[in-house]
Amino acid sequence: MNKQTYNVLVLCTGNSARSILGEALINHHGKGKFRAFSAGSFPTGRVNPYALKLLQELNIPIDNPRSKSWDEFAKPDAPAIDFIITVCDNAASEVCPIWPGHPLTAHRGVPDPAHIEGSDEDKMHAFRDVFMTLDARVRLFVALPVESLDRMQLHQQLKDIGKIAAN
Repeated sequence: MNKQTYNVLVLCTGNSARSILGEALINHHGKGKFRAFSAGSFPTGRVNPYALKLLQELNIPIDNPRSKSWDEFAKPDAPAIDFIITVCDNAASEVCPIWPGHPLTAHRGVPDPAHIEGSDEDKMHAFRDVFMTLDARVRLFVALPVESLDRMQLHQQLKDIGKIAAN
């Protein structure tokens, strides 16, 4: 792979929390080398307010966040996707659309903070935990020497990053 900018699609079932955080982190840390998008197999139609609040608190921008279907990225006029990263176990096991160009895929499952019940503090704590795990993995991902690895080496590196938990 030898491109100026690599497009990354972060997938989750609802596209309301984890994939939104992943998109924001890749765009933030990718510094133009990576451009991320997010989508879901069964989008909720709304972005979780705790995800947006956390990103705002940490000064991590996200342009036009919205919960959308992964079908948008299987259309002929969609951006060519180089990497697909699933962040929930459901999306990883679902039958995905056929992606043009056969992007490399990796699974990086994290618990869904949107399902936490309790106080606002409990919910924000869950979002922060998921954020820290995603942040550690994204930092490793964007640091990969993509241009110098062959497809098999790159795929193995992606799989290895998915096994790393935040400290």
